Amino acid sequence: MPYSAENKQVVIIVGPTAIGKTSLSLELSQRFSTEIVSADSRQIYRYMNIGTAKPTQHELHMAPHHFIDIKNPDEYYSAGMYGEEARLTIDDLLKKEKLPVVVGGSGFYIQALVDGFDDVAAYDSDIKLELQQRVQTDGLGKLYAELQLIDRTTAERLHPNDTQRILRALEVWQITGKPISVFQVSQLNPCQFSPIYIGLMLNRQKLYKQIEKRVDEMVARGLVDEVKHLQELGYNESLQSLRTVGYQEVFEFLHGQYPIHHMVGLIKQKTRNYAKRQITWYKRDNRIRWFDTDDKYYVSDIIKYIESELVRQDGNG
Repeated sequence: MPYSAENKQVVIIVGPTAIGKTSLSLELSQRFSTEIVSADSRQIYRYMNIGTAKPTQHELHMAPHHFIDIKNPDEYYSAGMYGEEARLTIDDLLKKEKLPVVVGGSGFYIQALVDGFDDVAAYDSDIKLELQQRVQTDGLGKLYAELQLIDRTTAERLHPNDTQRILRALEVWQITGKPISVFQVSQLNPCQFSPIYIGLMLNRQKLYKQIEKRVDEMVARGLVDEVKHLQELGYNESLQSLRTVGYQEVFEFLHGQYPIHHMVGLIKQKTRNYAKRQITWYKRDNRIRWFDTDDKYYVSDIIKYIESELVRQDGNG
């Protein structure tokens, strides 16, 4: 079936880390001759391959990929910027009669792409926690000074000791790439395409075993050496891109804070916690059609579902 700008169908694969989103996207690329639009907030960075579970070179050659290795670790990027740029990429793919397949675990990247942001929707618990920790380590004054640089309008109306509002303004900036002062509540900017949501799920204990296996494989493949290489290139743990599970623990191990077996255990624990947050995020979206990856026919069931949705949407068009 041809795919056109008029039909505007886009497949979006979501689900927790280590559940198999990449392998499914590659299966779909072979079936539908697609191009893959990554929606991962860490795979955009160069030199961060093992710790982000980035597709291998072989996998990248199996289908064209977008938004992989587009920034250096010290370059700023946000979900808001991604949403705008990914919409342009998807428009181009549709005009080339390609079916875009969006794949990734970054919920706020998907939200920026499909629904847009307002200042209420721009919320991320990890960024919020990170900013709260920075108040303790850097002091509120430093964060207020940062706010003055990026959003003087908001900084001027806030008291320098208003911790809650200063952190909220910085959180919105980090997620959207825009000052909170430009937003109007409930003024979203939804996409102009029709998303076909595919959600992957698995029994929690089986998912945890897959996470633990992946972490062991990352360490065996050279995660520690990857972080050492990042250090040699001049990148350190203070960068926003590297304040993430897998990298922070290796930096702490290299600083002698604990032995390697403890490092591996921490990465597994924090990755499990991250997967829980991802599941909670996606479960609230009733647009998602869920498939159990424990079902040996789940890939063929997904293909049938996508084909039926493409026919239905084409007929309605």
